[in-house]
Amino acid sequence: MNFKEKILAFMLDEEYRPLTFKQLCDLLEVESSMRKELLRLLNELEEEGKILLTNTERYAIPEKMGLIMGVIEGNQKGYGFLIPNNKDIRDIFISPVDLNGAMHGDKVFVKSDGNSYDDKSPEGKVVKILERVNKTIIGAFQQSKSFGFVVPDDNKIGGDIFISKGDFNGAKNNQKVVVKITEWPKGRRSAEGEIIEVIGNQEDTKTHIDAVLIRHKVRQFFSADVLSQAKGIEKEIPDSEIKRRKDLRNEIIITIDGKDAKDLDDAVSVVKIDDNKYKLGVHIADVTHYVKENSKIDKEALKRATSIYLADKVIPMLPKELSNGVCSLNPNEDKLTLSCEMIIDTKGKVVDYQIFESIIKTKFRMNYTDVSNIIENDDEELKVKYKEILTMIDDMKELSYILKTKRENRGCIDFDFDETKLIVDKDGKITDVTKYERRTSNRIIEEFMLAANETIAENYYWLNIPFVYRIHEEPDEEKMMEFSKFIFNFGYTLKGSQEVHPRELQQLLAKVSGKKEETVINTMMLRSLKKARYANECAEHFGLAATYYCHFTSPIRRYPDLQIHRIIKAQLNNKISLTDNANLMERCALVADQSSKQERYADEIERDTNKIRIAEFMADKVGEEYEGVISGVTGFGIFVELDNTVEGLVHISNLDDDYYIYDANNKVLNGRVSHKTYKIGDVVKVRLDRVSIPNAEIDFAIIDKMSN
Repeated sequence: MNFKEKILAFMLDEEYRPLTFKQLCDLLEVESSMRKELLRLLNELEEEGKILLTNTERYAIPEKMGLIMGVIEGNQKGYGFLIPNNKDIRDIFISPVDLNGAMHGDKVFVKSDGNSYDDKSPEGKVVKILERVNKTIIGAFQQSKSFGFVVPDDNKIGGDIFISKGDFNGAKNNQKVVVKITEWPKGRRSAEGEIIEVIGNQEDTKTHIDAVLIRHKVRQFFSADVLSQAKGIEKEIPDSEIKRRKDLRNEIIITIDGKDAKDLDDAVSVVKIDDNKYKLGVHIADVTHYVKENSKIDKEALKRATSIYLADKVIPMLPKELSNGVCSLNPNEDKLTLSCEMIIDTKGKVVDYQIFESIIKTKFRMNYTDVSNIIENDDEELKVKYKEILTMIDDMKELSYILKTKRENRGCIDFDFDETKLIVDKDGKITDVTKYERRTSNRIIEEFMLAANETIAENYYWLNIPFVYRIHEEPDEEKMMEFSKFIFNFGYTLKGSQEVHPRELQQLLAKVSGKKEETVINTMMLRSLKKARYANECAEHFGLAATYYCHFTSPIRRYPDLQIHRIIKAQLNNKISLTDNANLMERCALVADQSSKQERYADEIERDTNKIRIAEFMADKVGEEYEGVISGVTGFGIFVELDNTVEGLVHISNLDDDYYIYDANNKVLNGRVSHKTYKIGDVVKVRLDRVSIPNAEIDFAIIDKMSN
């Protein structure tokens, strides 16, 4: 037991009563030379919420004082709730006066009255604020003659921020700004702040996009040091490097990507060996040759951990000199790669494989549209243009079907939701919102990448080398039970819903395919599953029904892939010793945690910015009528999705033909008098009533219900 643990154990003793620092020193017999260290450890314990320094300067155990630690969830009406760290404790209502200056997101201690009435939350009072999270806030600046205030974008932050005239710093009325809090709220007094950045005018869509990026602290630009290092990278490949690699430059290897893609990090080759076997080559850009571990570029890449794809631009993980230049597998250029060549039989089994460092020269820079048109439409003009690789394209189609069948047979869940594609003109303005086409060629490349990722993961699992895996844990039993009850209303059941095999869910998707309840069941199933993440220990990928899985194929845009490449190259060159394993395991854990966190942020950013762009696209269409499908039902209204994937809300206050009651178990709104119902999957006719670009809100009104 270390000193810190001994201090905590001493204070947890039943005989302990709150003591001052001096009293603690005396009782623990701490020498004067160690008092500074004791104070440091007490501060650590206080930051962790394990102890509390009272108003009388005494150290106490919070639980013994009836205090509960948690995070404040604010409300635009001024009150809040404590969301306790201990999930066994109910949320606690905090009135505006009892927040005592705490704001949304703050980490606090609350004293609860412990009572709840009529199923309402117990009430409490904030007694100590442990951590402030809103050091800066984004909002709209409202200016008057002698002062101003900022209305926060986040309506959970109750109250405006007062700005004195000397702290405007050039901001003008109705601009979106970043304000730094200089005085926290106290009693009835508002928070005070100074404007540190003007983002732009409220009428400009770019302002709201930039606000999302600032709110998420997105690293939009590379430092001069990083750019200098990127520009200084040697582009010529030395002969010594070529000689030590397997030379594949005479093989027919191609890339297949979107038309506008510039960061080409994967290339493929397929040869049909005989009637029973195929050789699949997956060749990935060797980014680690140029990005050395702990270099300035590498440290910046780990902080970002992923590229972020917006409608009109990419915020890359690596500088463009690397992502679009020396690392990108551009056609007819010598490129360094890591290759995984697999021999696959007609059952889809990888019967042999090789992993090695290579050099390639891709013959064609193909795109998804052209390859799909060759396969699906037998396009004569394209067949003439690409006659040299037509046989390989046929073999690719055959092999991908074999791999897909194998995955389906083992129970892989394949959600086929419509993804949104935003069409942008040269000025960055949205000209159309459509469904993203997932055609034959997209599926071919998906299958090949999945095969390589599984092969790499299994190989390094059995080598017992620290690694970064992609895992997808089994769904929570409670969520599966809820989902099972939900689908029972449609006449479907799951076998053994406590431990559901992915095959059960796959078979359910097949049963509902093409039926009116398909959307509702697909949606609810997806919400019942956990989110995939990175981990330094291998576990099953539930959705893929895969025992071993990793991300190996995109090192230009994902850091886990970059880390994996380093491990592979170290192992291939016998540079991993037993003494390295502990450090490498720690490194893999760090990379997994950081990458999982940044992936979640990137998803939120892409979703939030797309919503703003879609609102911009719909802004001039108010009054127009559409047919849509109910995609969500809540207590405050229903969400309707149009055929082009645009989604809007019909607020319950606009359902004025009856009083509607929300059935949470079945996700249905029921009319009290008319018995009319609204549920996910119903087809409705709607009118676009209101659009707010700043809030990314689209409001519909129902004109007619077309199906039940």
